[in-house]
Amino acid sequence: MTQTASNKSLAGKTALVTGSTSGIGLAIATALAQAGANLVLNGFGDIDGALKQIEATGVKAVHHPADMTKPDEIEAMIAFANETFGAVDVLVNNAGIQHVATIDEFPTDRWDAIIAINLSSAFHTMRVALPQMRARNWGRVINIASVHGLVGSAGKSAYVAAKHGILGLTKVAALENARTGVTVNAICPGFVLTPLVQKQIDDLAARDSLTPDAARAKLLGDKQPSAQFVTAQQIGDMTVFLCSDAASEMRGSALQIDGGWSAQ
Repeated sequence: MTQTASNKSLAGKTALVTGSTSGIGLAIATALAQAGANLVLNGFGDIDGALKQIEATGVKAVHHPADMTKPDEIEAMIAFANETFGAVDVLVNNAGIQHVATIDEFPTDRWDAIIAINLSSAFHTMRVALPQMRARNWGRVINIASVHGLVGSAGKSAYVAAKHGILGLTKVAALENARTGVTVNAICPGFVLTPLVQKQIDDLAARDSLTPDAARAKLLGDKQPSAQFVTAQQIGDMTVFLCSDAASEMRGSALQIDGGWSAQ
């Protein structure tokens, strides 16, 4: 979705997106920037490239390197956003990691890290940002959950637990702010087409002598009935929608964008 000068719905506002230097987070940040918001990015990797991509839309962008497992660094990141732009109007909790193993073989340090980054970090960003949003009587919190916030998959105990937790946290925060101009909602993607997933498709096609379409279908398997990947841009566009007036009475919602996965 390309925003024009006449529909910069978030002009003058500031968005903070965690885990936003690549993939889904960068797509969300770009969509918000196209809608006119200044951006605070967070994460590792190609920081300069991410900043240039956002600034190319005509807004201002900065980066903060907060470790999302550390509450004090999260507090410092929001303070930095306030000092730089005056406020955090839109908060997108996107940072996440994954590890796959059965419960009895799941490394305890991996469990702790996944819960910290995928769940606890959202609590820490919200506890700092929400009072400021209430004071201005406007704010949008969008938590990037997962279809795994609604269903389970073997081998993903920590991820599934964290994403179920995010949906519960979203509901509580929405209720606590229900009589204000602050809304809190979640997006629940299924398989998303990112550069990393595309590489998996390409490798699978090469290894098993499959066409790209056949490799895509095999990777999706029976999880995603549409046999199509969700795109990162679609998640970005949904995020922009949740910031709009049309979504002002969406409170505590979990929006599935999963090709029918959770409909089964």
